[in-house]
Parts: sequence; structure tokens; C-alpha cells
Amino acid sequence: MQKRIKRVLSRARYAAVGAAVGAGIGGLVGRNAASTGGALGAIVGATIGEKRVSVDSFIDDVKQKRAERDEFTAEE
Repeated sequence: MQKRIKRVLSRARYAAVGAAVGAGIGGLVGRNAASTGGALGAIVGATIGEKRVSVDSFIDDVKQKRAERDEFTAEE
């Protein structure tokens, strides 16, 4: 459950930042471009947030397994 909440919050955070950046860049072109840029930025941001959390959780799993392995070899 905690992983799911972390993934959702990360995706939302990156989507918000992506929307802001996209809207800002699109706003330099025009009003309609700002709306489109915000939407595209949100999609890209959500995708990055999803991938980043999955990579971070994978790295945490590897670290945990490595620590368990080192404990086991130290006992021998």
C-alpha cells in the first residue's frame, strides 16, 4: 500500500511540474499553445514520475538483498 501511495504522489508531483513547465513554454507562443503545452507537460511529467519511482524501488530492493547477503556471508 505504501509503494502505491508513493508512486501516486510522485506521479502527481512530476505531472504538476511538467504541466507548469509546458504551459510556461507554450505561453511564450500563445494562449492555445499554453494549454496544449500544459497538457503535454503533465503527461510527460507523470511518465517520468512513474519511471523514477519504479527505478528507486528497484534500487532499494537491490540494496536490501545485498545487505542480507553480506550478513549471511559474515556469519559464515
